[in-house]
Amino acid sequence: MSWLFAPVPRARIAAFRTLVYLFVAADLVIFTPWVRSHANTPAELYEPLLIGRLLPLPTPTPLLVHGVFGVLLALSLAAATGRAPRALGWPVFLLYFEWMIIAMSYGKVDHDRVGLLVALAVLPTVGRARHGDRSLTEAGGWALRVTQIAVVCTYFLAAWAKLRFGGLDWVTSAVLAQAIIRRGTWLADEVAAVPGLLIVAQCSIMAFELLSPLIFVVPERWRWAVVAFFYSFHAMTFAMITISFAPHLVAMTSFLHLEKVRPIVWTRRLLGRAPTPHPPDPVPAASP
Repeated sequence: MSWLFAPVPRARIAAFRTLVYLFVAADLVIFTPWVRSHANTPAELYEPLLIGRLLPLPTPTPLLVHGVFGVLLALSLAAATGRAPRALGWPVFLLYFEWMIIAMSYGKVDHDRVGLLVALAVLPTVGRARHGDRSLTEAGGWALRVTQIAVVCTYFLAAWAKLRFGGLDWVTSAVLAQAIIRRGTWLADEVAAVPGLLIVAQCSIMAFELLSPLIFVVPERWRWAVVAFFYSFHAMTFAMITISFAPHLVAMTSFLHLEKVRPIVWTRRLLGRAPTPHPPDPVPAASP
């Protein structure tokens, strides 16, 4: 259990929180603006996911879709400031969850948002965390750890789904070839021209996804290299078939020491303005 609650600096939580909530705002206007088109989609085409049927959630209407968009955009930007982490964090999670139900209930379900949804669900449980705060928090460690687990499950369960529905024949199938035909880039065309290379790539993908849980047994000092490999895998995927996995990449920063990224401090240094030092703690007067 100590592994699950390993404490982390509060500054890491503050940085992760800011990044996650800023991405939610960016996701609404850059990555998933098409969800707003469901406001005018015929109701009979709405086939809610299982969770949408169990709750149950309402059929999307123009008021619901545009209302969720506007309120979520405002709240996510406010939550990125770190203020009122629970009062803002819980509504952001619930509204983004509804945004994803609306997005994925018309026949297409993406698996790159599991880690982000988990991050949004656990961040409000941490409480306040300020940038630059080096004090440790077990609650923050738990929030990052379960996000990491969700990130790794995204890989491992993707491999399980491939084996479940495609069997071992998946690694020798034409999956990548079909993807390249539909949305391949010039780089993908060059790779596809090499005999057998796509089959090797599919074998490598399967091995990578099945072995992804090993990141948790890699020594901490080398874990950054494994995370860098994860990011390089997605960079190559985007370069070949333009699939970004942006929400997943944001959730994967839960593995990084984000407290070392201080853009405001770096900007001040570039401008020749040293950050204002914190006043020293008062020293109690000596007894007479």
